[in-house]
Amino acid sequence: MAKPNEILGPMRVPFLILTPACVLLGVGSALYSGAAINLWHMLLVLVAAVCTHISVNVFNEYDDFKSELDSRTQRTPFSGGSGTLQANPRIERTTLATAIITLGIVILTGMYFTWLHGWELLPLGLLGVFIIVAYTPWLTRYPWLCLIAPGLGFGPLMVMGTHFALTGEYSWTAFVASLVPFFLVSNLLLLNQFPDVAADKTIGRRHFPILIGRRLSAFIFSAFLVFTYIAILVGVMLRILPFGSLLGLLTLILAIPLLKGSITYSDDIQKLIPFMGSNVLINLITPVLVAIGLYIG
Repeated sequence: MAKPNEILGPMRVPFLILTPACVLLGVGSALYSGAAINLWHMLLVLVAAVCTHISVNVFNEYDDFKSELDSRTQRTPFSGGSGTLQANPRIERTTLATAIITLGIVILTGMYFTWLHGWELLPLGLLGVFIIVAYTPWLTRYPWLCLIAPGLGFGPLMVMGTHFALTGEYSWTAFVASLVPFFLVSNLLLLNQFPDVAADKTIGRRHFPILIGRRLSAFIFSAFLVFTYIAILVGVMLRILPFGSLLGLLTLILAIPLLKGSITYSDDIQKLIPFMGSNVLINLITPVLVAIGLYIG
């Protein structure tokens, strides 16, 4: 029998806090639209979203163990896997079962909301399931898909999916709000790939730090970071987002040094690690601030 910490390890529990931050955006856009929120449905959406994050993390951990990638990776506080399977290879089947069970919860929840509101939720759900299953073994072989898949999952799919599950319709507000985690989470995975270049090459991955190098990839990272704040500004200017959403700009105090540091230390992993931490904070704080802006209008 696997111990609790051996089950929780591949889930990468400390990083699951990103999910509620993204769900809050969908809840915020639903409230901004004037919808009456069903608390049971909101809780169900949150559980499904957390299970989505757990499933993709555990599938990733399992696949990286099977390919022996994690045994070659330079582990940092933000990348390189948890090391749980390397230390306890006997829990391999339990880990795979965890990924499948949590994916099953996601599918069943999606089926419920599709039954409740209609087939319009189905395209988002199917794309989400595809990303969960295909990200590590397939999408990481294609640089552009590898770049945008995480952002799609935590941005448009999670935020717009939450909005639809709570309201039964889509909205431009939810879409523009979802661009914040789209750019930020794409960036989160991009920067976390910097320490893994040498190891990832050995199993055939082809993300941008491998294809064009870390320094040029840092300029892609910087562009996505800038696009995050442009999305907020344009959304407010077009009156798609309320004025309060400008609260998201407060994280520029972290983003400006991060932009410079990602370029300056792109090839110095030890000096890059503090900026990887700043990147995590921006991913957590910015969606919450924009969500608060949606609440207050």
